[in-house]
Parts: sequence; structure tokens; C-alpha cells
Amino acid sequence: MIRTTTLPELDAGSLGLIDGYVSGERFEVRWEDSEGRTLLLLERKPLTQPFRKRFDPPDEELLERYAAAVRSGFSLGAFDGSEQVGVALAEPEEWNRSLWVWEFHVARNRRGRGIGRLMMEELARRATDARLRTIVCETQTTNVPAIDFYRRMGFRIEGFDLSYYSNADWPDGEMAVFMKRRPG
Repeated sequence: MIRTTTLPELDAGSLGLIDGYVSGERFEVRWEDSEGRTLLLLERKPLTQPFRKRFDPPDEELLERYAAAVRSGFSLGAFDGSEQVGVALAEPEEWNRSLWVWEFHVARNRRGRGIGRLMMEELARRATDARLRTIVCETQTTNVPAIDFYRRMGFRIEGFDLSYYSNADWPDGEMAVFMKRRPG
């Protein structure tokens, strides 16, 4: 069952789902910048060793951001009985009428069963009902499984940030990929 998540559920069930990812591929970034031309190119490349990303437990500032997202009424939980198996933390940005998805996770042992699709379609329905014009997700060049999932859900890559996480991201680190979907 997919439903609006609450603050107690955020504390109890959701945070354990926000743990990280594993990818056997990455998107390599080629960047050229001159007065006459700027080129940003992502190219999918296999890795010799899987990339494993573990997310640190959220600090107080991040917990408050998550709580604000939950209070906005757009965040979702996916449940199998009383067990939380998915979380989507999202909130609208009114100034540009967009829905920002801050976290989107399905329990590892529940992936591939349509839970993520159901949550994303519910987010799209709510964005449409709220007359929001776009849904925005941010992920990493190393998170190829997320990029593939978002593409299957109708998202397309519309932006990159070469120094979103640190000033040493480019060329070999993780860089931010921004993906958007028009909900209607």
C-alpha cells in the first residue's frame, strides 16, 4: 500500500531504507568549456569493481529538511502490512512550481516488484493535482541503477553539476545529475 508518510514513520521506518547503492557502471563526464562552445557529455562505462556507496546517517539539519518534506504532504511510504518497504521524500518548490524528490528508496529485498513505479506514479498524480509543472530528482553519475529507473519512469537528464558535492568531483568523482519529468 502506498500512502502519505508521517513524521513518526520517518523516524521509525524510512531512515533505514536510505542506506546507499551498488553499481557496476558509472557515467563518465567529458567537459569542455571555451568562449565559443561548452560541451558536457555523459558516457556510460563499465567498472572493473562495483562501486559501493553508503550514506551516512542524517545529521540534524538533514533530519529537519526531511521533516519539512513530510510536513508538505507530498512524501510517501510504501508498506507491506506494517513493514515500511519504500520511501519517497518530496516537497514542492512554489516559486517555480516543481516537485523536488529529495530521497527515493525501495528496500533491497523488494526491488523489481513495482513498488518504486507505484510510488513515482503517485508522486506524478499529486504533482498534477497541485498543478506543478515538473518533478525533479538528483542522483549521482555513479548511481546508474537510479538513472535507469528514472528514465523508465519518464524522466530525462536535464542538468549536471560538476562540483555539487565537493570542489574535487570532476573528473573522477561523483557528479550530480538532475533529471526531470513533466507530470501531466
